[in-house]
Amino acid sequence: MCEHSGSQITNPYSKHCVELRKIIHVDMDAFFAAVEQRDHPELRGQPVIVGGDPGGRGVVATCSYEARRFGIHSAMTAARARSLCPQAIFLRPRMEAYREVSRQVMGILRCYTPLVEPLSLDEAFLDATAATADGILAVQIAREIRARIERETGLTASAGVSYNKLLAKLASDWRKPNGLFVVPPERGLTFLAPLPVSKLHGVGPATVKKLSSMGIHTVLDLRNMSREALIAQFGKTGLWFYEIARGIDLRPVQPSRQRKSVGTERTFPKNLADPKVMLATLQQMAGQLAARLQGLGLAGRTVSIKARFPDFATVTRAHTDAQAIWRTEAISALLPGLLAKAIPTRLPVHASVRLLGVTVSGLVNVEAVPPEAGQMNLLEEAVDLR
Repeated sequence: MCEHSGSQITNPYSKHCVELRKIIHVDMDAFFAAVEQRDHPELRGQPVIVGGDPGGRGVVATCSYEARRFGIHSAMTAARARSLCPQAIFLRPRMEAYREVSRQVMGILRCYTPLVEPLSLDEAFLDATAATADGILAVQIAREIRARIERETGLTASAGVSYNKLLAKLASDWRKPNGLFVVPPERGLTFLAPLPVSKLHGVGPATVKKLSSMGIHTVLDLRNMSREALIAQFGKTGLWFYEIARGIDLRPVQPSRQRKSVGTERTFPKNLADPKVMLATLQQMAGQLAARLQGLGLAGRTVSIKARFPDFATVTRAHTDAQAIWRTEAISALLPGLLAKAIPTRLPVHASVRLLGVTVSGLVNVEAVPPEAGQMNLLEEAVDLR
C-alpha cells in the first residue's frame, strides 16, 4: 500500500481545513454467541445466551439474534433474560476461543493497513486513507474485509465507512447483522440530523435526560444550540457535543494506544444520599467493569473510586494490591472501605453525590497473570445489573 496524505475539505462548521480521512469501523455480529453457533451446529437458529448463571447474579455478555427478538441484550441480568425467553440456551463464556478468533480477525484487518485500533475483542477502527491512494475505494476494502472474515472464520461482520470515527461507528450499526453502510462527507450532516442524541458517543442516560429537559431530542436539536449555551451547561463536554452534532470528530485511529486504566462512571439524574444505595450502585458497576476487563484480556493492581458532590467537588480514593485484580468479588470487596474514605468526614454522614465511578488501573495482560492467581471467569461472577 502506498502512502497518501489524503485530500482536503473545509468543514463549514470549522475554522480549520481538515484532512478527509477514510475510516472503517468493523464490528463482529453477536460475536461470542456466533462463535458458539459456529462451533456447535446444533445451536444454529436457537436463542443462545453467553454469560453468567441465570440462577445466580450473572449478566448477559452477548446473545444470538434469535434471542434478541425476545428483547434480550448485553448487560441484562441472566435471570431477566431467562424470564423473557425460558427456552434460551445459556452457555458459559469460552474466552480463549473468542480471543483466538479475535486474533484472526485483527490479523485480517492489518493486511489492509497498519492503522488498526481494536476497541474490544470484536470491533476495531481502521484508517484506510493511505490504502485508497491508488484509486481503491474504502467501501471496496470494507467489502473485501467482510468477505475474508466470513471465508476464514465462518463468522459475519458488519462495517461502516465514513470520514471520521463517529460516523463510521454509527454506520456499522445501521445494517446489522452482516451489513455494510457508507456515510460520505456530503451526507454526514443529513445522516446525523434525525438520530436521537442517545446514539452519540459520550451521551449517556443522565445526559439524555438533561438534554431532553432542554428540549433537545435529536442531533438536529443539538446542532441548533449555540456553542456558548452547550459549554455553559456541560463545560468542556459541551464543546464536544457542539462538534459531533456537526459531524466533526478529529480523533485519530491509534494502533499503538496503551490502555492505562479501565473504568466506568455514572452521573445520576437525582443525587444519591443513602450510603447503602451508593455502595449497591458501585457494586453493580464493579460487575460491568469486571466484564469489560475480561473482554479486553486485562487485569490490574489498583482499584479506585470517584465521588462527585453537588458543588462539583470531586474526591478519589484508591487501593493498590500486590496481586492482580479482575474478579467482581475482588473489586467489590474493596468498595466499602473506599467509599467510607471518599465521603469527607466534614460532611454529614448522608452527604449526597451526583456521580460515582470505579476504575481499575496498573493494567497487565491476562497472559502475564500467574496461573496460581486463578482463572478469569468474570461473567459468571458479575453482580446483578438491574
